[in-house]
Amino acid sequence: MLREIVLDTETTGTEAKTDRLIEIGCIELLNHIPSGREFHRYINPQRAVSEGAFRVHGLSDAFLSDKPLFAQILPDFLDFCADATLVIHNAAFDVGFLNAEYARLGDTAPPAIELASVVDTLALARRKHPGAANNLDALCSRYGIDNSRRTKHGALLDAQILAEVYIELLGGKQTTLGLTVEGNAGPAGPSLRAAPIEHGPRPMRSRLTEAELAAHTAFAAGLGEKAIWRDYLGEAG
Repeated sequence: MLREIVLDTETTGTEAKTDRLIEIGCIELLNHIPSGREFHRYINPQRAVSEGAFRVHGLSDAFLSDKPLFAQILPDFLDFCADATLVIHNAAFDVGFLNAEYARLGDTAPPAIELASVVDTLALARRKHPGAANNLDALCSRYGIDNSRRTKHGALLDAQILAEVYIELLGGKQTTLGLTVEGNAGPAGPSLRAAPIEHGPRPMRSRLTEAELAAHTAFAAGLGEKAIWRDYLGEAG
């Protein structure tokens, strides 16, 4: 079974070396279908939120002051994401912040996340829609996904929306249900191919017994050569 984690973060600013994570939101997908499992944590960054970042997500210093530190939420985060492929929009940004937080832990740090192992939906969107706007709002508009609740950025809400966008980028709900996975995840994620779909109606197998079929044939024979029932004798078997 293919297991993926759609992930989004919010931060105190845009520089991973000096700014910090303040929110992580994750959605679990099993074979491209949301399982209902989620991971969501706010984090005390131990530094001030920049004015520009606050305008984006609305998370204040006062709100974050009593939240756990990154080191405290890390075990649950790693357990939730274990053995899954990460799916992130503009993956270099989020992965850069996660790896910077890992590095601050010193000897207890988990291995850094390899960017090549992450599915970057921004890269997928740019290949599918070259020259077009491919931010999350633009993709929602293109695919008819309701993002009216997105008055402010939020990691869990954005992960939920991104999960819908990701499914559309793969071909939509009807086609991705038939996808099979080949090989390992690479820069563009797992190698996917659509499973063959059989089209056209299939004739139903007759449920008549031989005795019932013989009785029907005898009945139709007594109605004359032009009886309409005779047209259906060949379809009864």
